[in-house]
Amino acid sequence: MPDAPIISIKNLVKRFDGKTVLDGITLDVFPGETMVVMGGSGCGKSTLLRHMIGTFKPDEGSIEIFGQDTARLDENGLNAVRKKFGILFQSGALFNSMTIAENVALPLLEHTDLAPEIIEIQVKIKLELVGLREHANKLPSQISGGMKKRAGLARALSLDPRILFYDEPSAGLDPVTSAEIDQLIVDLTKKLHVTSVVVTHEMDSAFTIADRMAMLDKGRMLRVDTREAFDQLRKTPREEALKMPEEQQLIRQFLRGDHEGPITQRRVASNYAEDLMGGPVEELLVTPAIVPTRPVPAGGML
Repeated sequence: MPDAPIISIKNLVKRFDGKTVLDGITLDVFPGETMVVMGGSGCGKSTLLRHMIGTFKPDEGSIEIFGQDTARLDENGLNAVRKKFGILFQSGALFNSMTIAENVALPLLEHTDLAPEIIEIQVKIKLELVGLREHANKLPSQISGGMKKRAGLARALSLDPRILFYDEPSAGLDPVTSAEIDQLIVDLTKKLHVTSVVVTHEMDSAFTIADRMAMLDKGRMLRVDTREAFDQLRKTPREEALKMPEEQQLIRQFLRGDHEGPITQRRVASNYAEDLMGGPVEELLVTPAIVPTRPVPAGGML
């Protein structure tokens, strides 16, 4: 693996309204690998992705892509970096009024001076890569959810990017279609020698496509390791796992999807009644919610 990372994140901190969403994230992604960023809902993985693509700027720390600190770039400089990567959004994000071919052609029309006939050839090549060439003239409303994902991927490939970012590529798909998308990601990474960063909480998908994996929890990076290392942790017997540090048990529970473990214990430990009522229950129950306006007869029955 090359020494120089293509993406280098150092001590990244992001806050919203005083709440820390990313807390000192450090992560290197190397050329040609598929890095899967995983974690439960609200752990910060989508916020991390938005920092990588330049939508957000860090409050502290740095993000370097192709050796450039993106937080220090002006809009023109940031756009030049963005032309070198493609993004597959969770929904596909296709323009509904345009055909599949027109959606794929759009980045080429906007960012290149290629002749129309060359753009047409490029579009056919990209659609063939994702198995949609025969559907080029259909509108997004005329194709399935899985086909929309593939069309979005063809558009992400239109400028021959060096990095591909995937935001929950398997979300909303049936198991067979999800497996097809996973295989497509693997095939494209090998054929095109691109670097892939995949944000997901789908473990079947993660273990299919990953070279390395990064686990987030509550805005902190718990572990970055190879797929094999995470798989070994996932397969650790329960009796052996109970002797591990809590963080390792938490990762194992997430990887396995177990209903018992540190994640669920943490949720149970939070005082639901206090959260619901907005304060300590004992104080809230001192004064009744409803004060009777007429005497209550003996026996307590009205």
